[in-house]
Amino acid sequence: MNDFSQKARAATEAMRALFPATPLLRNDHLSAKFDADIWLKREDLSPVRSYKIRGAFNAMSKVRANDPAQELFVCASAGNHAQGVAFVCQHFGVKGVIYMPVTTPQQKIQKTEIFGKDFVEIRLVGDYFDATLAAAQVYCAQAGGHFLAPFDDEDVIEGQASVAVEALAQLGRAPDMMILPVGGGGLSAGVTKYFASEASETLLKYIEPEGAKSLTAALNTGAPVTLGRVDNFVDGASVARIGALNFVALSTVELENVLSVPEDRICSTILEMLNVEGVVLEPAGAMSIDALGDIAGEIRGKTIICVTSGGNFDFERLPEVKERAQRFLGVKKYFILRLPQRPGALKDFLLMLGPDDDIARFEYMKKSARNFGSVLIGIETRSARNFPILLGKMEKAGFAYRDITSDQTLAEFLI
Repeated sequence: MNDFSQKARAATEAMRALFPATPLLRNDHLSAKFDADIWLKREDLSPVRSYKIRGAFNAMSKVRANDPAQELFVCASAGNHAQGVAFVCQHFGVKGVIYMPVTTPQQKIQKTEIFGKDFVEIRLVGDYFDATLAAAQVYCAQAGGHFLAPFDDEDVIEGQASVAVEALAQLGRAPDMMILPVGGGGLSAGVTKYFASEASETLLKYIEPEGAKSLTAALNTGAPVTLGRVDNFVDGASVARIGALNFVALSTVELENVLSVPEDRICSTILEMLNVEGVVLEPAGAMSIDALGDIAGEIRGKTIICVTSGGNFDFERLPEVKERAQRFLGVKKYFILRLPQRPGALKDFLLMLGPDDDIARFEYMKKSARNFGSVLIGIETRSARNFPILLGKMEKAGFAYRDITSDQTLAEFLI
C-alpha cells in the first residue's frame, strides 16, 4: 500500500461523517443482456446525486486542517460540483460563494440553495461558463477565499478515488473491468491512481461523450489540448480541456481503452434504465452503461463495475431525450416532402402509412401559382424496419422527399 492508497482510504473513512458509502448493486437486467456479472456503483444515490461531493469534501477538509481560519470557499459551476460544494459548506458551517452562468436552469439553482442552506450565496454572472469562471476567480482573489476547482486539484482527485475504495470493499474482490465516465478527469484520475497503488490487474475503460473527447485529444497530442468545439448535451462530462493534474495520472492510458459514445445513443440508455429499472440517470451518469454494447464480446462471462456518476436529471429535458433516442433507434424520422398541389394528394400520401406509423409533426403552407408545396413531416413508428416500406411506397408513387433527420443544421432550425 503506497502513500496515495493510504490517503484515499483515509479520505473515504472521513467521508462517513458526511454520508454512508453509496451502494454497489448487481443489475440483473444488464447482466442477462450482456451475459456478464454487471454491478453498478450508484453515485446517483449520494446525498447530492453525484460523486462530486467526495472531491469537494476532501479538498475542503484539507484546507481547513491546514488553515482553520479559512472560512470562505468559492467555486464556479452550473451543475454537480456546485451542489457538492454547497452541501459540504453547510456541513462545515463555512461560507460558500458559488458562481453560476445566468442561463443556469432554475432547478439547479434551487437545489444548490437547498443543499447549502444559509451558508451559500449564489451569484449569476455571464452567459457562458468562461465569463462565470473568470468572475469567480477575481472575486476569490479579492476576498481572500479558497477556490475549489471541480477536477484539476490533487485533493479533489484523492477524494474521487474513494469511489474505487468503496467499490472494491463492497465487491470483496477486484473486478475484471471497471468502466468510468470521463469529463475533466477527476474521477478517472482518482480511480486510476488508486488501482495502480493497489497493483490491481483490473482493466479500466474510459468513456467520453462523442462531442467532447478531451482525453482522446490529450492522449493523441501528449498533453492537454483545448477542443475547438464541444457538444454540451452531456453536461456532466462535456469539458473542452482535461485537467493538467488529471492528465498526469491518465497519460499512460492506452487509446484502445478510451471509448466515445454518441449523445443520441446515451438518450436511449437513459430511457432504458428509467423504463426497465426505474433508475434515473443524467446523461453523464448513463455513459458507462451505454458503452457496454460496444464491448459486449470483451465482457462476456466477466465481472464488470459501471460507475453511474450522477442522477441529476431535469425532467423538463425528457421530451428532448425521448426525441433523440427515437431518432437514434430509427423509429422517428423527419422529412421535407414535395407534395403536389392538387385535391387528394394528401389523402394519397396518408394511405401509404402503415398500421404502426404515426404522424408526429406536420407543417404545410399552400403556395399559389405553384404545382408543388413543401411539407415538414415527422413520422414515428414501432420498428425501424417500417421506414424502408414507407419510403418504397413514396418513391413508387412519385413523391419526392428529403430525409433531414440527421441534418443537424436543418433539424435544429426546423424541428
